[in-house]
Parts: sequence; C-alpha cells; structure tokens
Amino acid sequence: MAKITNVAVQMDHVSTINIAGDSTFAMSLEAQARGYRLFHYTPDRLSLRDGTVYATVEPMELRDVAGEHVTLGAPERVDLATMDVVLLRQDPPFDMAYITSTHLLERIHPKTLVVNDPAWVRNSPEKIFVTEFADLMPATLITRDPAEIRRFREEMGDIILKPLYGNGGAGVFHSTRDDRNLSSLLEMFGQMFREPFIAQQYLPDVRKGDKRIILVDGEPAGAINRVPAEHDSRSNMHVGGRAEATELTAREKEICARIGPALRERGFLLVGIDVIGDYMTEINVTSPTGIREVKRFGGADIAALLWDAIERRR
Repeated sequence: MAKITNVAVQMDHVSTINIAGDSTFAMSLEAQARGYRLFHYTPDRLSLRDGTVYATVEPMELRDVAGEHVTLGAPERVDLATMDVVLLRQDPPFDMAYITSTHLLERIHPKTLVVNDPAWVRNSPEKIFVTEFADLMPATLITRDPAEIRRFREEMGDIILKPLYGNGGAGVFHSTRDDRNLSSLLEMFGQMFREPFIAQQYLPDVRKGDKRIILVDGEPAGAINRVPAEHDSRSNMHVGGRAEATELTAREKEICARIGPALRERGFLLVGIDVIGDYMTEINVTSPTGIREVKRFGGADIAALLWDAIERRR
C-alpha cells in the first residue's frame, strides 16, 4: 500500500461552502486529521499543456468553525501527477465543463488516484446510469419528444419532469393528470435545455421522504431521510427538505446488494443513491452529499470509512 502524502481537492471555492452540511469539507477534515497535506483548487485552474495536467493550487488548512473554516496559502502551479490523491468534488451541473475536467483528470488516473474514477464519472450520469437497473426504478422516460411525454403522463397519471443533467432539485416539476400547464412546461424546457428531459412516475411515498443512502466501495455506510416541505414535491435540503434519522429497510439493502458490484467495477469509492419507497431514482457519482448529516444523526463516520477505502486502493 503506497503512502499518501499530498491530496488535491477539486471543488467549488472552499470559501463559499456551508460547512455544516458539506461532504467535501468532512472528507477534507478527515484527510487533514490523518496528516495528509491538502491543496485546494477550482476547476477553472486546471490546464493541459503538452500532455501534462497542471493546476494552480493553494495549500489548505481547515477548522470546523463556521466563518473561520479555512486558511489558504500562496498559489502555486503544480503537475497534478505529483499528487497522491485528487478528490473530484465540484458540484454539478454535469455539463461540458464538467466532462472536460474528467478528460483531463483521466490523464493522471490511476497512478494518482482520482476519486471517483473520472472516466466512469463521465460515462455514468446519475439519471442515466440508474436505468441499468430498470427493475429497481419507477417507470422512467428519457426523451425530448413532447408526444412521448404526453403519452407517458396519460399512462402514469401524475409524473415528475426534470432536466436530465440538473442537480439539487432545480427544475423539478410535479405534473398531475389534469395539469393544463404541461405544454407550456415542455416549451420552456425545450428552450432552456438542448438535452433530453427525464419523466418519472410520481411516487406518493415521497411525502414520507426521499432517502439518501451512501455507499463506500460498493457497501452501504449510512443513510438519512429527507422529507419535503409541506407545499413542495422536492426533498432536497437546500430547498426546504428536512433531514431525519433512518435505518435501511430490507428492500433498500436488496437495492444496495444489487448495485454494489457495478459500483466496484467502475471504481466508485463514494456514491449516494436516492430511494423513494421501494424504488431507486438516482445514482449520484459526481459529488454525493450527506456525510455530515449521517454522522450528526448518530450514524457512521463515512469520511473515515472513505479514507480507509482510499488507503486500501492506493
């Protein structure tokens, strides 16, 4: 097992995060506690020159103190291949900028271990990868064709319509069978997005919560339940969802056992899946969250479990 000394974190700028619920912060704190040297950079500081991947990084020291959580050192341009581990942790949207960063990071992986594997991140968009397990999902349609979506709603009744590469609950709509706004909604989506849209059967169980289950190296490590606000269909916490403690059901353990081998095959060390009732709706591989909430509700220290897995992989 190779020794880890230097860890670079590719993320949205550390000064902008809310440390109370930020999984990247938790992962980085644990790395610091293990004696690793941390280096921070944002995706726009990444470069490819004559086959070498560079980043302008800043040495980073963290404190678990709101408003005083970080000290950054002087910027320096480094060959990212000199790092032992790179955490690929900027938030979606999963757009061409995100995809380009995976192409660049693929040049240094796996000699420098990139978490998660950038090639498989690129090839496993959350709302498409999950369709490999169609029997574990609600009825799902991916298309730009308005006629297909109308046909789907006629068959399903209530549906959820959302952007295929969106995140954080943005652009998620609940369209009921008698909703007369569907045509206008599809027109708006057509103007805003070049990609197909995703429509899913509405699951009334969402009122009981949308469970985020975190898997480390293909094994379930912890979960939280996210309950939507009374007048919202979305359970995402930054749009008003409420987190609560939870345990895995037999069905959820079955889902994790089914997908675990595929996650390990793709080198996904940290994954978050979303489960409503008996159905999985997404497999999040880009920048899964929930680590701090799980620990806050008395669950596992997932950051520590992740670094144990990274050390084994190194």
